Amino acid sequence: MARLLLDLQPKWGWRLAVVHCDHRWRADAAENAAHVAQLAQQWQIPCWIETAQTPPPSEAAARTWRYGVFATLARTHGYDYVATGHTASDRAETVLYNLVRGSGANGMQSLSWQRPLDAKHPHIRVTRPLLQLTRQETGTFCQDLALPVWLDSSNDDLSYRRNRIRQELMPYLRSHFNPNVETTLAQTADILTAEVAYLEAQTEELYSQTVERLDQGWRILLARFQTAPLALQRRIARRLLQTALPQQPTFEHIEKLVALAHAPNRTRTDPFPGGLLAWVERDSIELRSQKRRLDSQGR
Repeated sequence: MARLLLDLQPKWGWRLAVVHCDHRWRADAAENAAHVAQLAQQWQIPCWIETAQTPPPSEAAARTWRYGVFATLARTHGYDYVATGHTASDRAETVLYNLVRGSGANGMQSLSWQRPLDAKHPHIRVTRPLLQLTRQETGTFCQDLALPVWLDSSNDDLSYRRNRIRQELMPYLRSHFNPNVETTLAQTADILTAEVAYLEAQTEELYSQTVERLDQGWRILLARFQTAPLALQRRIARRLLQTALPQQPTFEHIEKLVALAHAPNRTRTDPFPGGLLAWVERDSIELRSQKRRLDSQGR
């Protein structure tokens, strides 16, 4: 990716720099960082090598630290884009990984071409220019141009689920189901990205019309909620529960709230995590703490 961006730099006038994050997970991590720094020096572009103070305990923690580094450096040095080298192969593996974890369309359309870095830095964009190329194609590119490639030994560690998908599941799918499975799954993710964007826009509009914030909870107005398609009901319920609960809502939590849309008056759920209850109150669904419900009944 760096080589391609450098080749296109004269045409577009980009200001480029390289960032390498050392998680301290591998014995050869320092040598890997030196290899990247040497390439950047050869190409005469700035390079930052960032090393974690302590090795992150998980892939999720590593990602959070890594993207925090990106945000800090981009903000400090005035960069508007962070380009990552994710390929169609990475995207296909992410689709499968999120599918087996039970993710919906939102999870399966992850690794989009471009998105804001995070909520705190919406003006800094993450872009993935290689999403249309497979890992095999980028490998051929490096081989043809005699670009030195550092093989990451941690990719062979099957204790990481993503590696098991890469090393075992994807080759099986290519051999027995579809030789172009990576491209097919990446295209599926592209389709889902557009559909999720549409659904999110519809959800945003309907949420503002149906959900009210109360002093001690929330209210869903049933007149509009009942007539909405089930897909939007679920998205509204998930968005509300993401705000109200102390943890990410599960499919069961969302279904429990959506089921109240056509339930008789005074129907209530068992407690959600954190002690919240939901119940039908004439023309609305109320979502409040168990204690607050008892207090209101007492009055």
